[in-house]
Amino acid sequence: MAFHKCTCTYIPPVVIDNMARRGDPATRARARAAAQQARLSRVQRAARSVQMPAFLAGAAAPAAGTATREVYDCQHRWEQRVELARGENDGAVDDSDVNAVHHYAGLVRDYLRDELGRNSIDNLGMKLILNVHFGQDYMNAFWDGDEMTFGDGDGTIFTSFAQSLDVTAHELAHGITQFTADLEYQSQSGALNEHFSDVFGAVITQRELNQDAGSADWLVGNEIMGPTLYGEALRSMKAPGTAYDNPLMGTDPQPDHMDGYYDGPEDNQGVHINSGIPNKAFYLVATDIGTPKAAKLWYHTLQHLWHNANFNDAVDVFVESARTMTKDGVVPLGTTQTVRMAFKEVGLPR
Repeated sequence: MAFHKCTCTYIPPVVIDNMARRGDPATRARARAAAQQARLSRVQRAARSVQMPAFLAGAAAPAAGTATREVYDCQHRWEQRVELARGENDGAVDDSDVNAVHHYAGLVRDYLRDELGRNSIDNLGMKLILNVHFGQDYMNAFWDGDEMTFGDGDGTIFTSFAQSLDVTAHELAHGITQFTADLEYQSQSGALNEHFSDVFGAVITQRELNQDAGSADWLVGNEIMGPTLYGEALRSMKAPGTAYDNPLMGTDPQPDHMDGYYDGPEDNQGVHINSGIPNKAFYLVATDIGTPKAAKLWYHTLQHLWHNANFNDAVDVFVESARTMTKDGVVPLGTTQTVRMAFKEVGLPR
């Protein structure tokens, strides 16, 4: 058995590809650079799966880390960890992107510890490595299996990815998935992978902003939209398929029901597209039992999934988790029925 390290990008390939076709010459060049970097990262990672840690195979567990943060300045090179800009206990520096990701990574770490009882993303105190100012006007951010990397955007279409709590939480959540269910990054298991990152991005953002399910906007990516795309978002968990519609990005392809399921080859067989289906189900459950309790139910489920689990598998585990957590008093009576109704509303199981 192996853990699979995937490069999970924040901006979906379908959006980058549309920009590479529809933008002005400068935008097309930047979009092509972003697509090329994503392809390079996938190639570099494709053959790099690591064997299951010995402690999971029955050997003694390694010493836990201390979940410290290290923020590196890439100095606009196409490489990581060029210069350490701020460590765990260092004070603020003269770089707002460095300070932002340092702060946001701390919020993610605090949420995992305080709400989920988890010690960093691997539950063993894994160090949080974050890279800012990656490349030239790089229009994306990604988790690569080991660390987080943020582009600056071009300031017109996308602003700095480092300035968004949702981006940091979403990408670090890919690490949580990697070290739990290890969901394969393609087809339905990949859509679940993206879904869990959207969930924890929304949950941690709502927590920081003191929002609840009723007051939150449930938008993903609206924080990094520049002047050209102001008012748009990448995804809507409340209403998948409505996040954007403009000449540059195209039309939001996310379905909110299995009737609209995308079964083509693009986007690793629709990992960013079909995630809209379980996203809508989470929104429905959160509006019924509250976002914090729904998040705990989703986290419980994530720990009981497996690398090639599909949507039907996940629904079964969500229901079983709801039953278990209702019995334990973690979620209210009726949650099991709420979960079933939410997934039925999006056409699952099928």
